[in-house]
Amino acid sequence: MEARDLLTRWWRPAIAVAFVALAIVFRLVREEIGAPPNLELVTSAAFVAAVLVRHRLAFLAPLVVAVVSDLTLGNTSIALFTWSAWLVVGLAALLTRSTSGWGRVGAAAGLGVGGSLWFFFWTNFGVWFQGRGVWYPAGLDGLVASYVAGLPFLRTMLVGNLVLLPVVAAGTLLVERLERSRGLVAVPQAA
Repeated sequence: MEARDLLTRWWRPAIAVAFVALAIVFRLVREEIGAPPNLELVTSAAFVAAVLVRHRLAFLAPLVVAVVSDLTLGNTSIALFTWSAWLVVGLAALLTRSTSGWGRVGAAAGLGVGGSLWFFFWTNFGVWFQGRGVWYPAGLDGLVASYVAGLPFLRTMLVGNLVLLPVVAAGTLLVERLERSRGLVAVPQAA
């Protein structure tokens, strides 16, 4: 989106910022409300920012969520792996910018599956890599053990994203439908 479009359709970046803020708050209160580990809204925030703002810098949305919440919660030893995993999810979300209709819902589900699997493999590799000989054996058996130990977290993240992202995609379609019905500025092409 051009700066001019952001000013005339201020609700699009406002919705994206609200999703980012919601994802931060959810990460901060997840345990207190009894939500399972790795149930997250970060991927949804990345998707909303990419689809509604449609600017290449929207890929930073998940990194903002991770950095702000990690600084509040206390950083973990694998921050390099988690933060880089979220950057890749943000970049993948950019691929969904020009989708519409049921294609957007499918793209959201694909982002949910792909993002969950990427995050699982990359961060569990990071846990094994940084903890070789401490948490897990240094060899392939340790890496496999790290992945096996992470499977319950993958399940939660995958199911959560498969439910949340298509709903969020439908919400972005509703925003665009309301814009068209109210005669607002035409939906822009991806930047």
